[in-house]
Amino acid sequence: MTTILNNLQAVHARIRAACRAAGRADAEVRLLAVSKTWPAACVREVAGAGQRAFGENYVQEALAKMAGLADLDLEWHFIGPLQSNKTRPVAENFAWVHSIDRFKIAERLSAQRPLHLPPLNVCIEVNVSGESSKSGCPPEAAAGLAHAVAALPNLRLRGLMAIPAPCADPTLARRPFARLRELLEQINGTGLRLDTLSMGMSHDLEAAIMEGATLVRVGTAIFGERIAI
Repeated sequence: MTTILNNLQAVHARIRAACRAAGRADAEVRLLAVSKTWPAACVREVAGAGQRAFGENYVQEALAKMAGLADLDLEWHFIGPLQSNKTRPVAENFAWVHSIDRFKIAERLSAQRPLHLPPLNVCIEVNVSGESSKSGCPPEAAAGLAHAVAALPNLRLRGLMAIPAPCADPTLARRPFARLRELLEQINGTGLRLDTLSMGMSHDLEAAIMEGATLVRVGTAIFGERIAI
């Protein structure tokens, strides 16, 4: 078995252990394999082990990868910052977008989603740590943005996404994830029915699962350190 497949097994074991510690069923947490910067051959290897959902940050790189893997039934998630001039290829080729942080981007995705495709699953990215270097809407703006996005045709608002600042203390690492969960609960209390918390990565997936993550985005722990592009 290759290193990548060994890593994939180890990540699944971590997810199962975290679910047990949180008193949750394994099926409550999906793994998104973040394949950005990694070649199609690596994605094919992981897909051969049963992984179907893959996350990408860069549009052109992702489109080339999709073309090379068109024979596989994969689910592609766009998880990086999205510029207005890149919304059309994302709307046309991805199943999910996790990084909506303003209405203009959602509006363009809705208008550009081909009608023969199912609605595009989307999440609102929230800057829960308040970092100036991070994208994402402020927590206090999330509910208003959620209702505006939910009203758009051709999109299905699924939930919230966050990339908190790294924290070495496991207890402190849970706080921003708890804040995102509480925010989702508050938004659902206003009439929406969001079901997705996209949070947790290679270094903090356990903390995220303890606070209710339904989808963890893991790249380095599966594929290794990033390849510069």
